[in-house]
Order: sequence, then C-alpha cells, then structure tokens
Amino acid sequence: MEDPAARFATPRLASGALFVDGSRVLLVRKTYGHRWDIPGGYVDRGESPVTACEREVREELGLERRVSRLLVHDWAPNETEGDKILYVFDCGRLGADEHDIRVDGVEIDEHKWVTVDDLDHFVIPRLLRRLTSAYQAYTSGTIIYLEHGRPRASG
Repeated sequence: MEDPAARFATPRLASGALFVDGSRVLLVRKTYGHRWDIPGGYVDRGESPVTACEREVREELGLERRVSRLLVHDWAPNETEGDKILYVFDCGRLGADEHDIRVDGVEIDEHKWVTVDDLDHFVIPRLLRRLTSAYQAYTSGTIIYLEHGRPRASG
C-alpha cells in the first residue's frame, strides 16, 4: 500500500528582504544565477522564513535587521527545482545604516537603489512580478498571495 505522505508537497522555501526608499527598492547583484535580486536566499532545515531573511541580510549586507511584516507569499514551482514557496518581507527603512552596508564579496558584489518603474531592466520577469506586488503590498499595508508571481484569479 502506498504511503499517503508520498504525495505531500515538500517545497523549498526562500526568503527575501524588501527595503524601500520612496519609489526605489534595494537590489543586490549576486555573483551567480540571474544576478540582480533582493537580499535573501533559501531557508535552512529547521529555520523559519523570518529567521532566514534576517540571517541573509546579515550575511549579504552586514546589517542587523528585524523583519517587520510579510508582504508576499508566492507559490512558484520550478521544473528543475520542484515546488517552491517564496516570501518577501518588509525589513524597514535603511536610513543612516545604509552607509553601513558591506556586501560580502562572495555571493554579493554590488547593491543599488532602483525605481520600481526601472526594475524590468534589472530582474527577470517572474521576479519583476513578485517585486512589483511586494512594493504594492508595502505601499498599501496589505499582504499579497501570488502563484508564479501573479495574484491568484478569484472566481
């Protein structure tokens, strides 16, 4: 008899930090993959998505930041990597500690403020959809559920 748990999803989890300054968001240039992204990465086994986000900000930017709230929950399976759930968290305004950013030089080699209208020149389409929704959630005080970076159609 087949184990019913064999059908359960076992998604990879990832967490990202959204830093906003007016109409701009902070991007980091990763030394691998699609390059431009927000600070963040995969959640380790036994780690919460919030803790992972705070750890990634510390590792990639050298900043001690606390997550203030969830902005986006995105179910985004990938053909080669399987099921994925991606979280984007509001990590507050940077203010004076922006000058304390120290990219790690290993995973991240640069950071840049980019207007929301210019994100399409830096990030791939699915990340553009997710970041646009995260910015919308940030400005409206809501949380947005996405599938493949798109709000789920109702009805």
